[in-house]
Amino acid sequence: MTIADAGRLFLLVGPSGAGKDSVLSGLTARLRPEDNVALARRLITRPVIPGAPEQHVAVTPEVFARLRAAGAFALDWDSHGLSYGIGTEVEAWLDCGLSVIANGSRGALDQARTRFGARLTVVHLTAAPAILAARLAGRGRETRAEIEARLERAATLDAGLGPRVTIRNEGPLEEAIAAFHALVLDRPAPPRPGIA
Repeated sequence: MTIADAGRLFLLVGPSGAGKDSVLSGLTARLRPEDNVALARRLITRPVIPGAPEQHVAVTPEVFARLRAAGAFALDWDSHGLSYGIGTEVEAWLDCGLSVIANGSRGALDQARTRFGARLTVVHLTAAPAILAARLAGRGRETRAEIEARLERAATLDAGLGPRVTIRNEGPLEEAIAAFHALVLDRPAPPRPGIA
């Protein structure tokens, strides 16, 4: 099998408040079996929140450490006091021709580029800092100082992203979902209303 025959890994990255979980949820609702696209579930060292857009696999830090040591992750990283991992099954899916969508981290891009090379498409979902700040404040999980720290971190990480496709999630959520869906299926995105 050549790279042309293999699937692509679409690694979604972006700052807190960009809407990654909401976009992924909307995208997966659009996908059909004949699209040959799989969604990688992350393992995270935090409990699952019922009703939250992302339904990850919750594991303890001890189990995560054992999985990491056993080589169970194609990608793994630590952020904001939590550990995140994407299992090696994504490599088998790619080798079988499936495209894979994964919620990743800007801090793990070097690892992803090394492991997946030409099969990787980095998708950077973002929004203006004022929009990010309002969304973070609206979810009520961070203090004002924590929100400011996240925005500063976002600016630093965004500066070193390298090659990527950027989707701005600043209007209706459906526009960002449609743009990502078109990218994954390699079709032009539908035109935005009022934009030539």
